[in-house]
Amino acid sequence: MKFFSLMLMLFLGIQLQAQQCNYSISGVVRDFHDGDALVNSTLSVNGFEIYALSDFDGNYKLEGLCAGTYTITITHPECEVAEFTVEVAGDVKRDFKLEHHTEELNSVTVKGQNLTKGSASSAAQLLQTDDLENYSNASLGDALREIPGVSSLNTGSTVVKPVIQGLHSSRVLIINNGTRMEDQEWGVEHAPNLDLNTAANITVVKGASALRYGGDAVGGVILTQSPKAHAKDTLYGKTILSGASNGRGYGVTSTLMKAYESGFYIQGQGTRKRSGDRESPDYVLSNTGVSENDFSVGIGLDKFTYGFDAYYSMYDAEIGILRASHIGNVSDLVRAINSGEPFFIRDFTYDINAPKQDVRHHLAKLSMFKRFEKAGKLTLDYSFQQNNRKEFDIRRGRNDPSLDLKLTTHTLQSNFAYDARSDFKADFGVEASYQENFPNPETDIRRLIPDYEMYTFGTYATASYDLTEKIKLDGGFRYDFSEIDAQKFYRNSSWEDRGYDVDFADIIVEQFDNQLLVNPVFDYHNFSGTLGGRYQFANNWDLKLNFSSASRAPNPAELFSDGLHHSAAIIELGDLRNKQEQSFKTSLELNGQSGGFTFGVNPFYNRINDFIILEPIGVQYTNRGAFPVHEYRQVDARLYGVDLQAAYYFNDKFDIKTSFAYVNGQDLDRDRPLIDMPAPNVNTVLSFRKAEWNNLNVSLRNQSVFKQTRFPNNDFQVNYINESGSEVTETVKISESPAAYSLFHIASSAEFKVLNQSTLTLGLYVDNVLNTAYRDYLNRQRYFADDLGRNFRIQIKLNY
Repeated sequence: MKFFSLMLMLFLGIQLQAQQCNYSISGVVRDFHDGDALVNSTLSVNGFEIYALSDFDGNYKLEGLCAGTYTITITHPECEVAEFTVEVAGDVKRDFKLEHHTEELNSVTVKGQNLTKGSASSAAQLLQTDDLENYSNASLGDALREIPGVSSLNTGSTVVKPVIQGLHSSRVLIINNGTRMEDQEWGVEHAPNLDLNTAANITVVKGASALRYGGDAVGGVILTQSPKAHAKDTLYGKTILSGASNGRGYGVTSTLMKAYESGFYIQGQGTRKRSGDRESPDYVLSNTGVSENDFSVGIGLDKFTYGFDAYYSMYDAEIGILRASHIGNVSDLVRAINSGEPFFIRDFTYDINAPKQDVRHHLAKLSMFKRFEKAGKLTLDYSFQQNNRKEFDIRRGRNDPSLDLKLTTHTLQSNFAYDARSDFKADFGVEASYQENFPNPETDIRRLIPDYEMYTFGTYATASYDLTEKIKLDGGFRYDFSEIDAQKFYRNSSWEDRGYDVDFADIIVEQFDNQLLVNPVFDYHNFSGTLGGRYQFANNWDLKLNFSSASRAPNPAELFSDGLHHSAAIIELGDLRNKQEQSFKTSLELNGQSGGFTFGVNPFYNRINDFIILEPIGVQYTNRGAFPVHEYRQVDARLYGVDLQAAYYFNDKFDIKTSFAYVNGQDLDRDRPLIDMPAPNVNTVLSFRKAEWNNLNVSLRNQSVFKQTRFPNNDFQVNYINESGSEVTETVKISESPAAYSLFHIASSAEFKVLNQSTLTLGLYVDNVLNTAYRDYLNRQRYFADDLGRNFRIQIKLNY
């Protein structure tokens, strides 16, 4: 028996030795996009010590393999790790293709140089996650003021709109996770309806060079990008708790991401903010509380050659408007504006009463992409948005809104990005949308914005070409068509006073005793373009030159406004004669670094034909109080200015950064300054850090804003009966700008390791350290009250 067992084992051993293990797998490792050979790719056979390195031509060879199934892992310094399954029954010829550009783009984003969202020649800057987290309990407009040339148009302390090189509202596009926001941005006191905490980074493109997102970006484009999931099995997130002394506010936001090696991921995020009345250095700013609840969720699949993304977000905010900005009669309005002292001050409370805004914005998006070998990436997006804006005036015996607008937008867009060549890139795309505005008639108040339907279609093409290693050229063209079809009532007297009975007699649908119904239908054809170049003339020094033209159709407010804009506390008058405006902008940017010194300068010149402005023309008394009257009108304008920034890094512990911004706006038709141009300003930050002390960071910031000396004279006279019964004529001083001011702010943070892989960051901030009383020219409530006083903030961030 032992003899037979021994013979059997010997026979099996001979058979095993006879098995051939000298097969090989060979071929070429190439870039998926352009087919170029990838040098120094490392190939390994999982479970075996068999390796190969691709040569200069991308050739490789894995030897010493038996028959069977193997998993091949390929790594490359500029690619994501890839795995392939190969069946071996003899010598195998197999070429592999890697996503060469994926990691390359990620590394660019980390460095803050990802300007592909605009163009190589555009002036663009990036705010990273760390910068945004400092403003977790604030607004988008507050955070963007970190960027030179970006200021804000405020309605008190609660409504903040970004201003880019003097332009705002419909001239600044906001792209939220790839979707253009449609949130009734025409209103000067309509803040962007998005939660800052949903963004991993934000890019600001100054000017109209980001044609992919719209040709009407006369001022620029703001792009928020959601966190990117890692292609591995992991679960991570963060929670930020915030507290503030001014307004006794708090905020909590939390984000959680679950990702799988397959490329599938799911993420969720939620934010809760609450604050009561804010305070100036000397008094309470009554009815300036805020309550905000936000939520977003997304799922997706990010494979090598295809994927999809589904996303939903909801923004819900109740925003108090300074009570002192709503005046009961003309004499009180004149007294409030001319004296600058609030007539209404109450004790602190969390209550939010009228006047106020109640805004809810829904965004749902489905996106799909497919990559084509030696071609590029095709994307298809559909988005749905619904924005419901309610504005509450002080109404006796009623608590319902005075303005109730529901804006619904459907958008379908497709883009093909050609990237098969390393020296040439191009984008081609089309976009179509349908929008419907419904003003609720149950408010029983004349509708500020009427019922309307809007149809838009756009197509574009952009390209960039590396002429040499140091010179890159780019350009693009876009055409947009829009049609707006409205149904609006006008008072007969107003219709005739504005001369519409002569110019628009053909659009009357029906006449009544004291009003008439009209059906204006307007079509607009807009052409936009950009051309520029970037020249790297020395190590760490480059020069950008960009010429762009943007065409913007008038928005519904500029055409149809006809009544009291309640939360703005002004009466607005549009003009049916307003036509599209056309801008022609030249921008130059020089950036450089030498040793510890970095420098950047961005001068610009912007000529805008038929520029639409909103300016005051008088005061009107209504049954809900006395309000200034503002009218939309068109002028030819020019804006020029410069953004400067410089920094010096003394060593690994100390550095100083400073920036300066200046805008000069001129009404060419009347040869006078444009209204609402930001004043010159300087921001300087001195920072200290010590990695050994729990990564301690401490900074002192000085924010200095000069007096705006260039403003139009829009003062006007009013007549009213004073308390003694006499008729009084008085000049309402609404043009004069506030005095210059200088504020100091302190920021500090330190990190602590908790649990195994979690980090706790503790931050302490003091805004307006010296409790300085000031007013800002771009705060529309500067007539009635001072701005915010000292504010202590604390923040606790847990990354896990």
